Amino acid sequence: MKLLKKSLLTVVLFFAAFALFSATAPATVSYAAETEAEVEAEAEEGGDNATAGKAIAAAISIGIAAGLGALGMGLCVGKSAEGIARQPEAEGKIRTTMILGIVFIETAVLYALVVSILVIFVL
Repeated sequence: MKLLKKSLLTVVLFFAAFALFSATAPATVSYAAETEAEVEAEAEEGGDNATAGKAIAAAISIGIAAGLGALGMGLCVGKSAEGIARQPEAEGKIRTTMILGIVFIETAVLYALVVSILVIFVL
């Protein structure tokens, strides 16, 4: 029960951080310049606030995915170790199921990484 409360608290904190960054992101992005001279000056300086917003969004998304993936993998390995300790004769089946579960978790984290890279470089 303690683990469930800690996990729920972690997810709530991640969503609160996401909401905070989402609320402050529009304040950091300049949507329109008043004159063409300002647009040209900003292009020469290389100061693109949209790129910074993309980087922050990508960092938050991969951070959440990696953190929750690590939490899931840790739980998986811990519970499989408990299962092997209780029933050593079922070690092969438990280990196979554990590795398959970890592969699926890692795949989800890698998809989040690919999406984050696409957000930075393509969008």
